[in-house]
Amino acid sequence: MDTASWHKAREALVAAALPHVPFDGWTERALAAGARGAGMEPAEAARLFPRGPVEAIEVYSAMADRAMAEAVAALPAETKMRERIAAGIRARLDFVAPHKEAARRATSALALPHNAPIGLRLLYRTVDALWYAAGDKATDFNFYTKRAILAAICSATFLYWFNDRSIDHAATLNFLERRLDEHARLHGAMERLKQRVGKLPNPFVFAERFRPDRGRGRRGTL
Repeated sequence: MDTASWHKAREALVAAALPHVPFDGWTERALAAGARGAGMEPAEAARLFPRGPVEAIEVYSAMADRAMAEAVAALPAETKMRERIAAGIRARLDFVAPHKEAARRATSALALPHNAPIGLRLLYRTVDALWYAAGDKATDFNFYTKRAILAAICSATFLYWFNDRSIDHAATLNFLERRLDEHARLHGAMERLKQRVGKLPNPFVFAERFRPDRGRGRRGTL
């Protein structure tokens, strides 16, 4: 089996296993049922996912990330960054919504202490894929701060969604918009503060005038 066929088979098995996860959890039993549903022998589940169900969750997350990135890439070129981010999160919600309990159980499984590093890695991959798809080109410290902020927004939004009973998760979408608005206001305030601070006199330049060694041909150290 070549690489493309390997990935295709894994995704087909995960898709077929999703209806069983609400009853069996992310377990070998659910994966075996998924294998049968995908027209495979149950033993194929262990071969396709040698690290067990948590590896299937990783594949499910990657499938959701791809759907999210494709939705953002399809937006008109003039779409603003904020709307691209919002559209990406909405697309990810739409992708997992048909199997909400499976998504909830995946989150619970990744919250277990021994799976926490995997959960953090998957969250980083999601926000990194979303920023990349949205067209962000940051390479400085903003690269990390943007991803940390978006990780917090995504996590809060999905936790809210798990308890949302509204039609078409309208309440969750309103919650998301409020979080994005709060970030925009905070970001704007921080930018204004940076501009104001930048206009202030440099205190070290002022203090230089009173250095005891000033004018003696050598520079001191702070």
